[in-house]
Amino acid sequence: MSAAPSPLWTRRRILHGSAAAAVAFPFATRGAEVPAPLGIGQIGVEHSHASGKMQAIRSLPGLWRIAGLADAKDRARGPAYEGVPRLTEAQLLSDSTVRAVAVETPLAQACATAMRALRAGKHVHLDKPGATDHAEFAAMRGEAEQRGLILQMGYMLRYNPGIVFLRRAVREGWLGEIMEVEGLMGKPAGETERDYAANLPGGAMFELGCHLIDVIVDLLGPPVAVHHHRTPTRDDGLPDHQLAVLEYRRTTATVRINLADPFGNERRRLSVTGKHGTCEVLPLESGNVTLSLKREHGGFKAGRHTVRLPREGGRYDGEFMDLAAAVRGQRTLPWNAAHDTATHRATLLASGVAAPRKNP
Repeated sequence: MSAAPSPLWTRRRILHGSAAAAVAFPFATRGAEVPAPLGIGQIGVEHSHASGKMQAIRSLPGLWRIAGLADAKDRARGPAYEGVPRLTEAQLLSDSTVRAVAVETPLAQACATAMRALRAGKHVHLDKPGATDHAEFAAMRGEAEQRGLILQMGYMLRYNPGIVFLRRAVREGWLGEIMEVEGLMGKPAGETERDYAANLPGGAMFELGCHLIDVIVDLLGPPVAVHHHRTPTRDDGLPDHQLAVLEYRRTTATVRINLADPFGNERRRLSVTGKHGTCEVLPLESGNVTLSLKREHGGFKAGRHTVRLPREGGRYDGEFMDLAAAVRGQRTLPWNAAHDTATHRATLLASGVAAPRKNP
């Protein structure tokens, strides 16, 4: 049976009380004085999300003032970087008006760059997955915590409205005890994308699977064991078709990455099933959610419901709206060092990359 959600289930109500509530309405109080924009800079342009992050920051002039871009090789091109001052990293980090830095360097340099920014007293937005070495990542993430500085990981699904809805359904017990989680992220990758993935530890699971693993660890905590499988579709050495199984005491979560999937983008999904219901987001970034319940919960009657939650703003806007609120002390980000470290370790294991014998 298909039924529309209650008219009261607007996007505002869905977000209310969730991790994204302050993101959607950071200055909702009528008559509240709006503070001056915060200074922010970007280091590096080589991460695949780099220009998108700069564009998101530029789209929020009431929250952020762009101090400049530090890129030693001057590779920044395109409208996202037009008019952005070019600085050295030292100039950016020594500027006392810069409160935060977005790190968009190549993965091999990302963790060390984030550490330098933290030691300069800056809050950091570090794009995923953050580092290739787990001990280095854990040390950097721990340093941010010790210094009382914000380290926000750039996992794009955290602020996706469909995932926010799914997270609430799980945490408020709508689905009952969780039994299974299924995640899929594929794409029909071209040769350039395949070459890039081939040079990453763990291939595409490290690059794409980390987004799903971040959500799974957020919902279920660190897994008790992680198993990885590779079934390449070619003989070029790239593990382009990977499956990871995250094992929990009463739950099994699977993450599949397939760079040879001809319909990979529209088939991306995350589904969570419990003893009382299922919640599925498909396609993954669409905001289209299918909710099936055995019992009434949260204003939804028993049965099958289709919920459509269009994104307000760009793909990354929520990250920088939330970061601004956290820097101003208006809220605390819900993803702490323990979570980020557990996610990084699980991602390495899911990718088939050796991890330390125990968590630092």
